[in-house]
Amino acid sequence: MSLLASFTKKSRLSAAIKQTAEARKSEGSKADQLFEKAYQDYAAAVSDNPLLAEALYNWGLALLHQAKAKSGGEAMNLYQDAIVKFSFCLTISPNYLGAAIDGGVACMDLARVGAVRAEDDLYLMAASYFEKANAIQAGSASYNLACVYAMQGNEAACHAALEMSKDKGSLPALDDILNDPDLDNVKNKDWFIGFVDALNKKPEAEEAAAEAVAGADAGAAQETADVEEAGKQSEPESAAEQPEVVAEKSEPVVEEAVMKPEVVPAAEPVVEQKKPVAEAAPAKTAETTSSVAD
Repeated sequence: MSLLASFTKKSRLSAAIKQTAEARKSEGSKADQLFEKAYQDYAAAVSDNPLLAEALYNWGLALLHQAKAKSGGEAMNLYQDAIVKFSFCLTISPNYLGAAIDGGVACMDLARVGAVRAEDDLYLMAASYFEKANAIQAGSASYNLACVYAMQGNEAACHAALEMSKDKGSLPALDDILNDPDLDNVKNKDWFIGFVDALNKKPEAEEAAAEAVAGADAGAAQETADVEEAGKQSEPESAAEQPEVVAEKSEPVVEEAVMKPEVVPAAEPVVEQKKPVAEAAPAKTAETTSSVAD
């Protein structure tokens, strides 16, 4: 943190402390306004500290996991402590997605341990956390929101949240959805049955598409192999494989005249014109093979 930022935070903190003292001496709406302004300055004083935010989130996450292994009052205390840590983390780093999602999860778990009704403030607080998570990253907590809406009997909101979760790719596995007790209020509804049927058909469509792509790839590979084989057959033989061609004519062989006795006139020399061993073979023209576009 720079020196200027540190000085600014110190100033905001001092202002918040003064506003708190003044608010305590005031009454009614004036006191509320002073408290609200003090809260804003406190938040500004602790904001933009990534290390502290990370520590608070992981602290809250540890408490959340420990609470899941406990029961009764011990579990409730741990959940409450985790919620405080997640809330403080979001105060320091308002866009901390993990704190927003897990803060809502901790609220729902605490509500279950306390066996409160779906209209309880804890579920409203959970929905608030999930909505904040969706504001940070669209659809990231839509499934969790759908569960809250289902428990509260808000079918339209539940359906919309499930559709958003599907569109954003944040739905859990289908078996987990079907076995989720938070959705029990809507599982027998026509729209939910249609939603599940659509999820069942999606893997089949994806499998058919994958098979089509695999078949097209195999066909393209075979076509490429056929073209390469045809190209090999049309290529000229290498020098090592071609028969040796003698292009030069052999020198004529001249047989010396055999001297006869003087009484016999000298015979004319006999010259035999030898033909080449083989005629020079014309060069083979290699046919041009068209390349196949991938």
